[in-house]
Amino acid sequence: MNWQMLTLVGEDQPGIVARVTDALYRGGCTLGETSMIRLGGNFTIMMMVDGGQSEQALASMIAPVADQLQLKFHLDPMHGGLHRHRVPNYQVRVNGADRAGIVAKVTGALAECGFNILELASDVVGDSAKPVYIMTIQGYAEAEIERLEAALKPLAAEEIDVHVSAIETLIG
Repeated sequence: MNWQMLTLVGEDQPGIVARVTDALYRGGCTLGETSMIRLGGNFTIMMMVDGGQSEQALASMIAPVADQLQLKFHLDPMHGGLHRHRVPNYQVRVNGADRAGIVAKVTGALAECGFNILELASDVVGDSAKPVYIMTIQGYAEAEIERLEAALKPLAAEEIDVHVSAIETLIG
């Protein structure tokens, strides 16, 4: 397969996914794994695309749609393919007063335990006077849950509430 990572970013509006995927389908492309999410009024798409075309051909296929929808896009050749991701075995939930450094401190402590982040989502709730940062991380680690909890425990002194739970996945 000749996978390209297609990334599109722009102001959220109805029809983005339909128009982009239709252009790719009509161009003979196959979609692999995708991630699409709305962040702060913007819509972001990351998708694995293969159609046997060159990067330039794929860019010329998506450019008219991106221009019409006022989306910025970027293409990167990628190695690898489908079915290469790990299944998460831990979920980490974080809550704390919104301030700089929360993500760096939590992810740094997890990285020291060999934790591989597979998905991270965050939001800021509350109001501008008392914003609260909420983050959910799913990932994989060989480490026992007690080791992860111990690595994150010092963050409690900074009023960052962190909970780690095992994810039981049934495959079959």
